[in-house]
Amino acid sequence: MESRETIRLLQSRKSMRVFENRAVPETVKQEILSASVRAASAGNMALYTIIDVTDEELKRKLSVTCDDQPFIAKAPLVLIYCADYRRWYRTFEEVVDEVRHPSWGDFMLAATDAVIAAQTAATAADALGLGTCYIGDILERYEEHRRLLSLPDYVAPVAMLVGGYPTKQQIEREQTPRFCVEDLVHENGYDLEKSDRMPDMLRERDGWAENYEQHVRAFCERKYNSAFSVEMSRSVKAMLDAWINGETAEKASGEKEGSGK
Repeated sequence: MESRETIRLLQSRKSMRVFENRAVPETVKQEILSASVRAASAGNMALYTIIDVTDEELKRKLSVTCDDQPFIAKAPLVLIYCADYRRWYRTFEEVVDEVRHPSWGDFMLAATDAVIAAQTAATAADALGLGTCYIGDILERYEEHRRLLSLPDYVAPVAMLVGGYPTKQQIEREQTPRFCVEDLVHENGYDLEKSDRMPDMLRERDGWAENYEQHVRAFCERKYNSAFSVEMSRSVKAMLDAWINGETAEKASGEKEGSGK
């Protein structure tokens, strides 16, 4: 692949939510996954696990728990990227006498690893003729998703990628506009003046010159003040609380199992 083709793929990317009724060949899926695990990783630790969802009933359940989006159930490719410190933590405990349990920074590092790997998979999928869409709603309903995916302590779902071969309509529809590079890139520090251009940025990108305040109010209610956004914040707090308190929960579980009761 020529270097310009890589740039073209990145520049032409858009979320795809409607797919042809055909499976993604296993060889293609393995190419995507192989590229994904070559992604940058903190200390080459690969602090993530990829759950390849192939069970149709599980897809259906996820389509409901992830804000009732039926297209998830029909997607040929469903990958859930989990922040995972369990492997390394257990390995350290087997060898090192005193090991602290994973904390806030470890979660952030693992979540970053997972998201980088997910985006690498998205680019690989584009290169192989597929289309993809991120599902942020995997961050909601943490307790239910933990149960559905059988997630142990120190493993948490942070990104979900669905994909398949996009329909002609999806390929041909226009891209969603983005903010300008000049507005998002600050040199050598945070530029308050650029940040305060947000009203102009919205007018320029989304055409909100007329009825600007009405557009902002509607968007705030649809996104920021919405029930799903409130639930996401609650769920992520539960996720982080479980991560921080995981050692106690896991040890308590182990003691109970070992007691024979």
